[in-house]
Amino acid sequence: MCPAPLYHSAGLFWSAGTHELGGTVVIMERFDPERFLAVIERERVTHTQVVPTMLVRILKLDREVRDRYDLSSLECLVHAAAPCPEEVKREVIGWLGPIVDEYYAGTEGSGLTFIGSRDWLAHPGSVGRPVTGIPHICDELGNQLPARTPGLIYFEQPVAPFEYHGDAEKTRASRHPEHPNWTTLGDVGYLDKDGYLYLTDRQNFMIISGGVNIYPAEIENVLIMHDKVLDVAVFGLPEPEMGQFIQAVVQVMPGVEPGAELAEELRTYARGQLAGYKVPRRIDFRDELPRLATGKMAKRVLRDEFLAAMP
Repeated sequence: MCPAPLYHSAGLFWSAGTHELGGTVVIMERFDPERFLAVIERERVTHTQVVPTMLVRILKLDREVRDRYDLSSLECLVHAAAPCPEEVKREVIGWLGPIVDEYYAGTEGSGLTFIGSRDWLAHPGSVGRPVTGIPHICDELGNQLPARTPGLIYFEQPVAPFEYHGDAEKTRASRHPEHPNWTTLGDVGYLDKDGYLYLTDRQNFMIISGGVNIYPAEIENVLIMHDKVLDVAVFGLPEPEMGQFIQAVVQVMPGVEPGAELAEELRTYARGQLAGYKVPRRIDFRDELPRLATGKMAKRVLRDEFLAAMP
């Protein structure tokens, strides 16, 4: 089953590959968490690929709603496209069993990693080890970094695998300064001593406050687990003294009243799990956050809106 749009390479290759192998593809016109479960039961779906936002939406359903559907046909649930909060993945594995797989890749084809449930439980938070390409973690000057030190993720291939159409500058920026066959998608992460890759965030979403690097995904992964939060986006906004401050925008669960009281409740919740400098200074609320049909957050659109409203 494919709950994602077919113009996205993940859904397209997933579906086309299944057809090539003689399988049946069930296409959802749009994702709805309860309908997703109902279709698995009705069509006896064995394999499906999702993005982490879909997993969050499913887990936000009441447990009795989830238990209403027979998912015994499901043999494999694959997720990709964005970092998955550790607690979300752990809960999904506990619910469905060790059938939850994950990969990290890009349309550009620079490299690919994979990890199954049992490996993930031994290396929580990892997106796996390389299947194609040799990963390298580098600083802004291109120097390789030691294990567990975050930096820009490059994949080494025999030859550079892609160019951006009509954009020589973007192509140049995707290449390592000394190794033209090392390419990056702009993601930041690190390798552990066993060669497992971990993602922290996109390079262009990183917040620098008081000279400290802050990764919005870490803050989002905490706030999304609050039972009153349906969706959340975190980004940096300019500030004269610290360089940037942390702004969070939250979509609340149905029936929850947004406002200053809830904002302070969420800040207190975050403070219990994050260092103080990572707690959002401001939390605003929106009826709905701008997500693409692929499930990815259109964070740049949201940040531009807030920038335009600043003095």
